[in-house]
Amino acid sequence: MPEAMPSATTSTADPSPKPPGQERPYPKPDKTGKIPFEYSKTGLKGETSYLQWGDLSSGKTPLICLHGGPGASHTYLLPISLIYKDFGIPVIMYDQIGCGASTHFKDKKGDGDFWTPQLFMAELDNLKSYLGITEFDVLGQSWGGMLGAQYAIEQQPAGLRKLVISDSPADMKVWVRVANELRAKLPKDVQETLTKCEKEGRTETEEYENAVMYYYGLHVCRVIPFPKEMTDAFANIKDDSTVYETMNGPSEFYVIGTLKSWSIIEDLKKVTAKTVPGGMLIMNGYYDEAQDETQTPYFTNPSCRTKWVRYALSSHMPMLEETEAYVRDLGTFLTSE
Repeated sequence: MPEAMPSATTSTADPSPKPPGQERPYPKPDKTGKIPFEYSKTGLKGETSYLQWGDLSSGKTPLICLHGGPGASHTYLLPISLIYKDFGIPVIMYDQIGCGASTHFKDKKGDGDFWTPQLFMAELDNLKSYLGITEFDVLGQSWGGMLGAQYAIEQQPAGLRKLVISDSPADMKVWVRVANELRAKLPKDVQETLTKCEKEGRTETEEYENAVMYYYGLHVCRVIPFPKEMTDAFANIKDDSTVYETMNGPSEFYVIGTLKSWSIIEDLKKVTAKTVPGGMLIMNGYYDEAQDETQTPYFTNPSCRTKWVRYALSSHMPMLEETEAYVRDLGTFLTSE
């Protein structure tokens, strides 16, 4: 994001207790690489960049992490690699096609037929096949949780053991309504800037970005200044907004992309104990733009076991805001019977 971003967020007048953030370094990956990916439906040929912690032949079920955005890259999820350090669980992270170190397709901006959940589900299957993964757990954050849940519903993939939904809406119309309720509580001048820029089509201006960053400092990440892992992810979107703007739109609350009517509320009833025999974990923050209302269907509609953990000091990125508690709770869930 622009250089003005930190000053925009540090001006946030938020008197509530601040989260501790990251309190120790996370490990470097044991392996990195690129996986050839071909999607016959669109003729796409590219590469998926991935990182791996631990040994996939260790006998422990690996955790595959799906980042949000869409198009934000894996970087802000990096503290989750502490799961390997603390619990010995192998971890896989990757940049979804169209962002980060994976192949970009800037000429496909606005092509809703190209950028679909099915494309990203095929990429996930390709990654599993390439790495020889047959049993696995999935953690999806924000858009990644939407993708992970749709993957479980539509594919009913063999070998999926546990599913973690972190800070993800089950219905985008509910998400936008809740986001606008949060937006309505912003200072009047910030609200006016957002509305004016949206009406005038000036959502790529520094003025709009600074107003958005004020909101992000309250409801996306409450660690100020923003951690490098987050700014790196946002820089990916600024460098190439193809996926984000096509599927989402200019900002978190101005959703005009192909996902604007996305919903899996009813379909979540197809997630059974057979789909995810190890159950589901739902996670979010008290200040999260993914307020409880946006996530409730993940907890109530599946017939598998479900558990919900909420972080009192966090917003949308508890893995960056309350890292130690997040890793502890995630590792406990993944290693429990």
